[in-house]
Amino acid sequence: MGKITAAITGVGQYLPEYILTNDELSRMVDTNDEWIMSHTGIKTRHILKGEGIGSSYMGARAVINLLDKTGVDPMEIDVVICATVTPDMFFPSTGNLIADQAGCKNAFAFDVSAACSGFLFALTTGAKFIEAGTSKKVIVVGADKMSSIINYKDRNTCPIFGDGAAAVLLEPSTEGYGVQDAILHSDGGGGQHLYMKAGGSAYPATHETVENNWHYVYQEGQAVFKAAVSNMADTSVEIMERNKLTPDDIAYLVPHQANLRIIEATAHRMGLAKEK
Repeated sequence: MGKITAAITGVGQYLPEYILTNDELSRMVDTNDEWIMSHTGIKTRHILKGEGIGSSYMGARAVINLLDKTGVDPMEIDVVICATVTPDMFFPSTGNLIADQAGCKNAFAFDVSAACSGFLFALTTGAKFIEAGTSKKVIVVGADKMSSIINYKDRNTCPIFGDGAAAVLLEPSTEGYGVQDAILHSDGGGGQHLYMKAGGSAYPATHETVENNWHYVYQEGQAVFKAAVSNMADTSVEIMERNKLTPDDIAYLVPHQANLRIIEATAHRMGLAKEK
């Protein structure tokens, strides 16, 4: 028998109905369509409306969509891993809430909090359960209601983020398909450039933290841009070299990055044409 790898055997998704356009955003904050498009390439973003519903609402619907498309019984799911930086609450985990809402009653579930890197970290974690032979069906969900932590008076952040969820099913494969390799890094020293100051144990919610807007995303755009360009490009080239891949071997570059310039810079370093 060949080596067991974790193959993605299904994909599900959910997007809220409400669409926030650049034109509408320009009436909320000092910006315009031309500025947003030239800096990020983003035209629209989906926003989840409704009181008392969070990331688990979207994540569960993405999982249900996945199960419907693959015909898999939710009771067969062994693990549910949710990558999110906007959990419904500190506990129970959003993964637990998603598993319950989607009917995955036999699964154990937990969250991975790694912001933009979250889905890749969760995917690699899920793959290890498959590769170890301890699990046969693992669901990895990425779900974020970023609108809940965005200040729509801050032009540096509000054009970039939206709400949505997607899920993949991982199953064992011995045919050479699936997750082949991963290079993962963290740099906590960059936390000063992109963070949400309050809401955790260091600065629990108070009148002062709310008044100071500490419950919103804070970003120093230029520092984040430089770090994203260099690290995404370097890591992408490194994994190509490690697996002896040429640009001709690559079908698609699929980045989690809400900035067209960063995507283009990474693709350029990898030697990939725009259509890839």
